[in-house]
Amino acid sequence: MQLVRSFEQSNASQVGFGIRVLLVTRSGLGSQIRHKLAGLGSLVEMTDELFTGLEAVIEDPAGYGLLVIDCDEVGGRDAACKAYAMLGELSQRIPAILISSDCKDQQFPPDRSAPVELRAPLSSVSMRVGFEHALRHRLHPHLI
Repeated sequence: MQLVRSFEQSNASQVGFGIRVLLVTRSGLGSQIRHKLAGLGSLVEMTDELFTGLEAVIEDPAGYGLLVIDCDEVGGRDAACKAYAMLGELSQRIPAILISSDCKDQQFPPDRSAPVELRAPLSSVSMRVGFEHALRHRLHPHLI
């Protein structure tokens, strides 16, 4: 397991300070996603297999605050959506971000159990917006 932490930003401005994120990806681009997540204050763990990632989340649901899936590297957007749906009720507690080149329009659903969908290649701005939307319950706990 590899943990990455960036100290480029002050902790006060980091929405995800200390949040444990599981990133599912296989490619070298995963390191770019990992560094963007770490720059937002999260503790990033990586796995290269989709179902290994789901198993980790199911076994420790209180331990993870966010699941991020690089869809292009794990069988596509549809496979990632089906896998996330397998979490069932856990999807209410563990928000997800799906990153895919198949994503035509980025999605920021109002329902917390639906994943945020971001278009690949991923910019720092879209990652921050998606991250803040997925973790909006941390910013505004009264809204949930």
